[in-house]
Amino acid sequence: MEFKPLVTLLAIVNPLAIVPFFIHYTQGFTLAQRRSTVRTASLAAFLVIAASALLGIRILEFFSISLASFQVGGGMLLLISAMNMLNAQPAEAKPNSNELQEGAEKAAMGASIAVVPLTIPLLTGPATISTVVIYAEKARSWLDLATLVGYGVVIGLATGLCFSLAQPIARVLGKTGINVMTRLMGLILAALAVEVMADGLHKLFPVLGH
Repeated sequence: MEFKPLVTLLAIVNPLAIVPFFIHYTQGFTLAQRRSTVRTASLAAFLVIAASALLGIRILEFFSISLASFQVGGGMLLLISAMNMLNAQPAEAKPNSNELQEGAEKAAMGASIAVVPLTIPLLTGPATISTVVIYAEKARSWLDLATLVGYGVVIGLATGLCFSLAQPIARVLGKTGINVMTRLMGLILAALAVEVMADGLHKLFPVLGH
């Protein structure tokens, strides 16, 4: 399997852009609580990607959804995510006010906020899941599928690294540096989104290829 899925996932998940959220939600945490949050968020991000890769196609079959339709819909989600990133916002949809409030309450209580809202929806939301399912369908063997799950490991490690170094990253890059990186990833993601939609539209309407 090519490295395009990994590049796409890195662009969507973009843990660098979530560093400010991590710092905000873990204010007042002890070192042990912060480390626990990092481990849980990294593992949760991997599990979401692995589950999408292994079960996503089965879910589409259960609901009788064609991959071509899913590609067009998923491509649109990716494009919306890219637009968010070009505006220096996280790729995935922002958590609603209830999720933000819940995250703040958990942080105040010292509870883990690693799964909601850090992993879902900030790190791995609908756009991430759609991307993994689309690439899982293109897998030609179990090795390709295992490679895709392996990319989930890379995403988990990248998340753990960024969150572990959150304070130094925030000091070195600053808000401006993080915004620049997010916009660059958004530009790459926009191009990939167009490719995914074009492939899906070509399958739905073969005449477009002539």
